[in-house]
Amino acid sequence: MKRLTRYLTAALFCAVAASAGAQQAFPSKPIRLVVPYAPGGTTDIMARALQGPMSEDLGQTVVVDNKAGAGGSIAMKDTANAAPDGYTVVFVNNGNVAVTPVMQKDPGYDGIRSFAPIGMVASSPMLVVVNGEVPVSDLKGFIDYSKKNPGKLEYATAGPGSFGHLSTELFLRAAGLQLVHVPYKGQAPTLNAVLAGETKLLITSPSSAMNSQIAAGKLKLLGVGTATESSLYPGTPTVASVLPGYQAESWFALLAPAGTPPEVIAKLNRALNKALAMPDLQKRLNTFGLVAVSSTPDELRERIAAEVKRWGTVIRESGIKVE
Repeated sequence: MKRLTRYLTAALFCAVAASAGAQQAFPSKPIRLVVPYAPGGTTDIMARALQGPMSEDLGQTVVVDNKAGAGGSIAMKDTANAAPDGYTVVFVNNGNVAVTPVMQKDPGYDGIRSFAPIGMVASSPMLVVVNGEVPVSDLKGFIDYSKKNPGKLEYATAGPGSFGHLSTELFLRAAGLQLVHVPYKGQAPTLNAVLAGETKLLITSPSSAMNSQIAAGKLKLLGVGTATESSLYPGTPTVASVLPGYQAESWFALLAPAGTPPEVIAKLNRALNKALAMPDLQKRLNTFGLVAVSSTPDELRERIAAEVKRWGTVIRESGIKVE
């Protein structure tokens, strides 16, 4: 009788333990999706587009938490220091994960070691545009024209250390060009500068305003920074077709704190990729100059490592510094 009682007690204990474990299976509470920027921006809009589909798949609410400041570093540090349980996820771009940690002396996090990759979200090509009056019709023509006028042509950026600055430096180094850097305070003034002829070259991400000026002939689109032809700009040659190996595109992804269990990462990745496969969501991203891109966690890890290496080299060799 005592032996039977012990067996029954053990069985009951195992059943209770199993039930408790099932109740705690991930996710068992809302998930916080940290956005490093203020509400209303492109990153925030993308996060909120993913919010509904991911919540439905995971069976728990995904709560968007805007944590702006310090160019995204505040949100990155917040996530890096969060519990590695899958309940804190950050929406990153290649700037704050692959550029800031290399450019800043002590950003408070490491783009590779501080995070566990979940998956890619979207990408956007960097566009190479010139003032409509520049006497060239293609990228090779611009390179030849610039070489005949060393130090006489200007290029605009949204400021020292901006992604457009790094992308342009990569382009100039690959082409062997000498242009004058004219930094502005933000992206909008750079477009006005190249339209007015204050600068001749601009390498930046797409915008509806820029597309309108290209269509009107006030700007010439010479190339895209993607490795292969961009579906957003069909027929436009890649920069790599003239300068092999050149690649510059903005991309966005989800990361969790380092040490998050692989099975939790796998669930988050599945929910993310299912959302990105939705045609309506893909169309919505297209309106912002973005293309949905899904990936495995390992593919994202490799991409981050490659970007850290690429932009780290540009920063060191160009001597770019940001105070």
